[in-house]
Parts: sequence; structure tokens; C-alpha cells
Amino acid sequence: MSVHGIQHAGSRQTSERYRRHISRGRARLADMTGGLTEVSSRGSRVVDADGKTYLNCGGYGVFLLGHAHPSVVGAVVEQVHRHPLTTRLMLEPTVASAAETLAGVAPDGMDYVHFVNSGAEATEAAIKLARAHGHAHLISAVGGYHGKTTGALSITARELYQAPFRPLLPSVDHVPFGDAQALEEVLAAAPPACVVVEPVQGEGGVVVPPPGYLRDVAQLCRKYGALFVLDEVQTGLGRLGHWWGADRESVTPDILLVGKNLSGGVVPVAAMVATAEAYSPFNRDPFLHTSTFAGSPIAAAAAEAAIRVIVAENLVTKASELGEYLLQELRRILLHHCGHLITDVRGLGLLIGVELVNEQATGELLMELLDHGVLVNHSLNAHRVLRFTPPAVLTSEDVHWLLEAVTRAAETLARRCPPNAVVEGTP
Repeated sequence: MSVHGIQHAGSRQTSERYRRHISRGRARLADMTGGLTEVSSRGSRVVDADGKTYLNCGGYGVFLLGHAHPSVVGAVVEQVHRHPLTTRLMLEPTVASAAETLAGVAPDGMDYVHFVNSGAEATEAAIKLARAHGHAHLISAVGGYHGKTTGALSITARELYQAPFRPLLPSVDHVPFGDAQALEEVLAAAPPACVVVEPVQGEGGVVVPPPGYLRDVAQLCRKYGALFVLDEVQTGLGRLGHWWGADRESVTPDILLVGKNLSGGVVPVAAMVATAEAYSPFNRDPFLHTSTFAGSPIAAAAAEAAIRVIVAENLVTKASELGEYLLQELRRILLHHCGHLITDVRGLGLLIGVELVNEQATGELLMELLDHGVLVNHSLNAHRVLRFTPPAVLTSEDVHWLLEAVTRAAETLARRCPPNAVVEGTP
């Protein structure tokens, strides 16, 4: 059998294993793409089982540094050889160093770090910390996404995900994103509260709030004695062309949630970062909220290396400049070739959303881009929005590939869905 045939057999075998042991639904979704199976990655590129190379502009915002950045991989490999997991009885220097490094780039005054394994776990830690302060009432924004574990799901305001798991946490309100007045009305009537918002809603469809919104949220939290949690799992560490979305408005939350880019695209890791005052219950009792694998030396090595790469390679500035250019070019190309299908093209830095007139058009554009070797994601809370979250390490060749692929995909979509055939809102 040829190598090509062997790789096809591997894809079929992987699909069947998913079907039998992971999720039949996930296998069915894979069938829509022909059962594509990714087997390797490096930089901006991902390779499938047939040897085809893709430009990764998706990955749910994880790969600001690209895949397998050598500095991050090197730090992790060295740590694996030296001391991969801890006994949890003694202190461990790699974790301490990573915490110091993360606090060093966090907004001023946010000095304490609680490492976890995922963004949802960071949300859970924040909810528990708020409760330790007596702030059991939770307020989040409509369209917000904070994870799918039980506590996090309670503030992920999406009926599709919540309905099968009710009852969730009690005493939760959802207010319109970007509407400070609506938030104040709830805060004024609520018991001691914890407010959780994103600087830009990623899964909500790359929704950018009006200028001053985060400052208003911070001021209202102070006015009503609420804890302010800023979820930067997707937006932080340079994704928006700033170190943090908080930096755009010079705000310091009580608690900051960090993830995705903290991994360096190599090892899953996330964190809750807090001010000394907010963190005080966890400072008093180190066993109040723990996890065996949270803050492992391997994850800490990846996190510290990722931050050092972001600094050394000036990736925050690159994300700002590249994002501004891509936003302009994507808007130009899409409006020119299939403007009747485009509702909006928006974003900040390398978090860019393309909203189409209906979910069918969105799905077809995603598949056309896939055919042209470009990976993007739909938005979990806004299915009409495709998200482009490319690495900040794209080369000029990568950028040409991306824009050419978008052009070809838009032309094909326009032929398939001419203006007189489009009905806005058709599923």
C-alpha cells in the first residue's frame, strides 16, 4: 500500500475510534470535512493525515505564538526530563518563577497567581474566591462565554448549553454586554455581587463594547462593593494588540482570568490572577481550593517560556499591526466579492470576526476556506460569525496565502449564493 493509502487508512481508523470511544456526534461532524485528521504542526502550519498543509487562523485563540514554538517546546522538554510533576508536599521553583513572570506582565497590583489547567477552571476558581468573600450573586453579560463546567456554565449565558444541566448555580443575572446602565440597575438591587465580563466577547461573535465600558464596569463595581472579574482567557497576552484588554482602558480588575496564549500553544495551562485583597481567602488557607495537576512544573515551564517569547519577539506590537492590516484587507475583499452576504467585519488585534447574513453562508465560507487550506472557527455563541485568530508570527507568505484563500472562497460563495438567492436569517 502506498504512503498515501496508509494515511487514508489512518484517518478512517481515527474516525472509527472516535465513533466507538469518544463521541459519535464528533465523528459525524468530522464526516462533514471528509474525516480530516491533523497529525503534525509547526509555526503557522498544520498537516493532515494525507500530507496536506493548512494555515491555522483558528484554534480558538490558542496559537498566538504558532505551533510548537522551539523556545516553549525546549523549556517543556527540559522540565519533563528534570522534574515533570510535583509531590505537592514541597515548594517547586518552576511554578514560583512562572507566577512571578505572569504577575510581572499583569495589570499593576495583580500579584497573586493561582494556576489551573483550563479557562473554565480559572472561572471556577474566581467564583469560589468570590464566594469566600461572601459575594454569591453572579452577574455576567448576555453572549458571554466563560466555560462549560457547572459554575462557569452558570454565567455562560447561552440557553443551548445551559438547558440540559439545570438547575445550575442560583442567584445569577445576565445583562446586555456593553450596557453599563443595565449593569448598574442590577447591582443596585443585588446582594453582594461578583461581575464577570470579557473585554471583547470572543465566542459571542467578536463583540467590541463601546469605549469606556470597562472603566464604567470597574467604577460601578467599586460603587456597589462588587468584585470585578475580567475574563481574558481568549483576549489576554497580546491577542487584542495589547497585553490585556484591561490595558486599553487602564483598568485593574480584582481578578483576571488568563488562558489559551499562556500555553504557548504547547501545554494546556490557565490561571486566575488577583490583587492581594481579592486573593486573601486563598492566602489564609492554601487548601481552600486545590487540584492535583494544577500548576504542574510542565505547565509552568510552558507558561513562563510563552511570556518570555511574547516579550522577546515583540508579539503584542506585531499582533496590533498585523491585526489592523488583516482587518482592513479582509473587510475589503469580502465586501467586494460577496458583500451581499456580509453583515460586518470587525475586531481588535488578531481577534477578527466576520458576520454573515445566515448560518448557512457562514458554514459554507468556513468549508470553502478549509478547501483552500485555511483553518478558522465559528463562534460558539454566535453561529453566524467566523473568527480569525491567526498567530502573530505569520510571515508575508502566510499573509498572502490567507488573503488569496479568502478571495477565492468569497468568489465561490458569491457564485453559489447570488444576491437574489439570499434570505437574511435563513438557517
